[in-house]
Amino acid sequence: MSIVTLLPFIVLIGAMFLMTRSAKKKQQAAQQMRDEMQPGTGVRTIGGMYATVKEIHEETVLLEVAPGVHAIYAKNAIGAVLADEEYNRILDGADPIVGDGQPVVPDDVSSLTGAGADEATEKGDKAEKIDLGKTEAEAKPAADEAAKADEDTADKADKAAKAEEPAKAEADTAKEDKKAGGADAK
Repeated sequence: MSIVTLLPFIVLIGAMFLMTRSAKKKQQAAQQMRDEMQPGTGVRTIGGMYATVKEIHEETVLLEVAPGVHAIYAKNAIGAVLADEEYNRILDGADPIVGDGQPVVPDDVSSLTGAGADEATEKGDKAEKIDLGKTEAEAKPAADEAAKADEDTADKADKAAKAEEPAKAEADTAKEDKKAGGADAK
């Protein structure tokens, strides 16, 4: 066998080795993070819940998820051990990502119903009317065309009703002949 035929297999084995190696490094880093956990440390579970570590056992961790509320989790369920300042920032609700220049969504509707809402309404009332592109001259021919179409539809309906009258008379005559025992009935 030549080296050219073996080259794809060598590349495939090398790629598999590199992928498993990086996965092992991630697992080791996660295990080291979990081992460095101490009581009082803030953590985030893999489900996204934030809690404080109270006790650490071999395979489990006792977490305080709220004051006086404790839950037992597997160590593997700890997604991240947080630095004290980051954990406190999350618990306090202070989000440094939102700047002063960005709009803030209100927590309640009081800002939408108070004086600010009246100012916004006045501002909206004073705004210029939006032109939708149709003038009165263009709107009148469109209305005339609609009326003409309605008349055409009514005329067609009248013609159809007149055409049905002779056919209906013939059908009535045929029924009477059957009842009377005419030539078609025998």
